[in-house]
Amino acid sequence: MGDQPTSSGQGGDAGGSTGRSASTGPAPHPPRRTVALTTIRGVLTVAALIALYYLLPLDADSDDALQTVVKSSVGFIAFCALMAWQVRAIAQSTSPGLRALEGLLLGIPLFLLLFAATYFMISEGDSDAFTAPLTRTDALYFTVTVFATVGFGDISARTEPTRLLVSGQMILDLAILGLGARVILNAVQRGRDRVEDDR
Repeated sequence: MGDQPTSSGQGGDAGGSTGRSASTGPAPHPPRRTVALTTIRGVLTVAALIALYYLLPLDADSDDALQTVVKSSVGFIAFCALMAWQVRAIAQSTSPGLRALEGLLLGIPLFLLLFAATYFMISEGDSDAFTAPLTRTDALYFTVTVFATVGFGDISARTEPTRLLVSGQMILDLAILGLGARVILNAVQRGRDRVEDDR
């Protein structure tokens, strides 16, 4: 008779632990509508970036190389600040995986377009910087081939400063594919852990 309360208490603890374990299951998948909206928003972002690349005035004066350096530096500083904000937003998001996808759809095209714009401005200022004068499409094409390590050879850098810049892009490409992906994956994991803790 005296043992019954103890048994009841154990049952209550078991029920409480069962309730706690039931509330710590895997995080639910986001609704398909949310996934679709995120994908559409990412595609529209890419389209907007490409449109800006073709519409913004990027003409460079051949006598003012400093103008190209300043414009490119401002662009890359803004890119780094934006990516830092994206990593923080991923870690704080309730859907970190989708937020990471949106960040990649913004970050990689922006990175490539910044280099394409820089190559175009260099070519505008010095027609001998590459094997042929570059249009905006040529500059974008060249940037993508460097990023993809394809190297068709139809366009290549001729001057030493331009070759150094292209080498810099190659190094940054490896950093983005390696370190950048690791940082984003860690942010996704932190976001998922935070969602689990909130549940």
